[in-house]
This record gives sequence, structure tokens and C-alpha cells, in this order.
Amino acid sequence: MIRIELQVELNYDIDANGADFVFNIHAAQTACQKVSAENLVLSQPVVPHIHTDAATGTRYMRVRALPGPLKLSYAATLDITHHFAEPAHLAEVPVYRLPPEVIGYIYPSRYCQSDRLLRLAAHEFGALWQGHGRVQAIVDWVRSRVSFTSNVSNSTTSALDTLIERVGVCRDFAHLMIALCRALNIPARFATGTDFGADPALGPPDFHAYVEVYLGDRWYIFDPSGTAIPMAFVRFGTGRDAADVAFATIFGGVRSQAPFIMTRAIEDPSQGLLRPVRCREALSTDAGTPPTSMPVALPTPGLPLK
Repeated sequence: MIRIELQVELNYDIDANGADFVFNIHAAQTACQKVSAENLVLSQPVVPHIHTDAATGTRYMRVRALPGPLKLSYAATLDITHHFAEPAHLAEVPVYRLPPEVIGYIYPSRYCQSDRLLRLAAHEFGALWQGHGRVQAIVDWVRSRVSFTSNVSNSTTSALDTLIERVGVCRDFAHLMIALCRALNIPARFATGTDFGADPALGPPDFHAYVEVYLGDRWYIFDPSGTAIPMAFVRFGTGRDAADVAFATIFGGVRSQAPFIMTRAIEDPSQGLLRPVRCREALSTDAGTPPTSMPVALPTPGLPLK
């Protein structure tokens, strides 16, 4: 088990008319991520409204902020349990056997225009074995063609833009990987956390985007940018792309400062608390959703086949 102590601090200066915020900075409560303690402090006398998405555990907090400075401080302690699997044993699941709650992640979305990448995906990956190895080939392909570069993309940058520009940050790597997976009918979704273990040369600790792909009977973690340690990935939000789980969506005139983030792993073997490390096994923090067992319909006797 991995125990993480997390701290997030966000600072804004809000114009005279005030502003509305939708934050996604609470650690999700899931079967494999248990929040044992948390604390939220807002510098303004406003009441936050928190909604939890039942399907993913993602928590959204709405705030109507007053003019002037706003400081948000969130701290949490959480335990993460992992499922490990041999990559060679993980096969893709045909569309007709996908669980209903998974099917939505094979379609194009705002930042992941998979319908525009069908020919490219088929040419590059169509002949590969349909399993974990093909997904890893997509990861390797994206890493070999996109350079991790800060301050070159923005909130409108999509998978197609990244494919053309060949530069970006973790969010852009994730969108391109997701789009290529979906172009091959492989369910892929966008997840947010923090970049525990990232090289300090890349900058101060930050939010992080990674990818989950449905293989076998559950969602497995992939980090297409390769900048952080997946075993320490906290889950804030899970969605189709960044539009669903931005750490802050702002409505109104606001000036923001760079976020402050601290993520610390607590190591104590006597309590079964391990140090996060990179591993060769496929890694999941999903409790599992078995594929659907759907019988194949047989033609009715006496009716012609079409």
C-alpha cells in the first residue's frame, strides 16, 4: 500500500464582479484510494458546494468568489492500493463485450479527435497484437515524437495540435495517446493527479495528467509523458479528456498565480507502507469491471441471411 500526504494551494485575484469556480482538487474516494483525513480552507467567507460523480468518485467543488484575493488550501492523507498484472496476459476487449460504463470512452471527445486519426492509427498499430503490448507501442510512439516542453500549449490545444506541433506537457501527451487508442477501439480515459517523482529540472511540483486504458477486466495506468512515478499517482478526476476534469474552471475575470503542490510518500514497512517505485508490471488502481458476457445472436431458422 502507498500512503500519500498531499497539499495543494491556489491563489487568485478576482475582479470587481466576482467569479464562479469549479474546482477538482479533492482526492477522489474510490475502492482503491481511501482518504483518511482532509482539510479545506478558503480565505473568503463563502460556502463551497461539493458534488461527487458516482461513477468515478471525482469530486467537483463550486465556489462563488467575492472580489479581491482568494486563497484555497487543501490537504489530505490517503492510502492507495494497486492491482498488478503481467502485461503479456492483458488482452483488449472487443466492443460488444465492453461494460456499458466503459463504452463512452471509445468515442471522440473535445480534445481527443480519434475520428481524425483512424488511418494513422491503423497504419502504425493495426498489425500489432491486440493487448497491452499495442498500448505500450502507442506510448512509445507518442514519446518518440513529442518533446516535453513547458509553456508551449494552452487550454485549447488538442491531440491534433500536439501531433502537428510535436511539443507539449503531460496533458498534451495524454490527449494524443487517448485519441490513438480510441481510433483503434481501445477504451482510454483521462485522469489527473500530481507529478510525484518528476525531475526537478522540469520545474516545481505540479498537477499531472495520465491515461487509463481498459484491458482484461479493469483500467490500467499509463504515463505517456514518462515524467512521474505511476505508483504514486493520486486520483483527483477521471473523464473523457481535460474538459471534464480541469483542476479549476473559471467563469469571470480572474488573475491566477502558479499552484503550490506538495506530495509526500510515507514509507513504513512495519505498517505495509511502501515507497513508490517504477515497476515492469501493469498497474491499476481500479477495482475491476468484468467484460459483458453477451451471447452471439444466431439467425432464425427459415429466414434468409443478409
